[in-house]
Amino acid sequence: MTSTPIHDASPAFGLLLDVDGPIASPVTRTVAIDSIARDLAGMANRGIPVVFNTGRSDAFIAEQVVPRLREFGLLPGTPVFTISEKGAVWAAVEPDGLGEVSIDEELALPPAFGADVAELIRERFADTMFFDHTKRAMVSAEMRVGVGSEEYWAAQKEFDAAIPALIERHGLTGVRIDPTIISTDIESDRLGKDLGARRALELLAARGVEPRSWYTMGDSRTDYAMADWLHGQGRRVTHVDVRPADGVPETDYTVLSHDDEVHDAAGAHFLTRWAADVA
Repeated sequence: MTSTPIHDASPAFGLLLDVDGPIASPVTRTVAIDSIARDLAGMANRGIPVVFNTGRSDAFIAEQVVPRLREFGLLPGTPVFTISEKGAVWAAVEPDGLGEVSIDEELALPPAFGADVAELIRERFADTMFFDHTKRAMVSAEMRVGVGSEEYWAAQKEFDAAIPALIERHGLTGVRIDPTIISTDIESDRLGKDLGARRALELLAARGVEPRSWYTMGDSRTDYAMADWLHGQGRRVTHVDVRPADGVPETDYTVLSHDDEVHDAAGAHFLTRWAADVA
């Protein structure tokens, strides 16, 4: 591995990556596969932009992702960023943590609403889920580690059904309820992986970096929005779906999936392939 990062204004490709599923295990909520961190750090050190485009908080990236990248030799000054909470929060990623964290306050839900959701969880759903206190703009409830999926999904349906009344009580408009296999996000309907993609290009442009093509990766249908946006902007893009059981839509760009593996095991496969191309 090089001792200083390679600075390439026009790298062969950039990576725009969902975190839960492709990078972090949805079971352990950690970067559990060593090759993922190894390949991401290696590609970043060689000038490949790595942008996490996630619903996770910046705190999750700092606590679960950055230490793994540092462990495998991420160098200072590489083109690595996190775009968290589906575009509401963003920061540069360095080996020792995150740079200055930026927040789009216009997209943040009121703290009083979040407090009511936290109270709802404490009163009725504490056995199956917890309130994510690290979110700055969204309001999120997440499945407790160790709870079975079927048990959580049953509770999640009841939780999701209780949220519209709270939204109405606070007089909120333009708010979306977005359930996933391990969480429910309550968020501005202006957030999304397409907004994250736009912010990614802005952050790289500020450093004078313009990848010649893109790989995007996700585990749900909503993750296709980042590839859709890039394609709509005239960028060459290939999307990797690490959980294609949800159904692969018709697209005007290439979609890849693994024949046998899903989630982070599939993500690891493609990252190793791309890292070999760079090396």
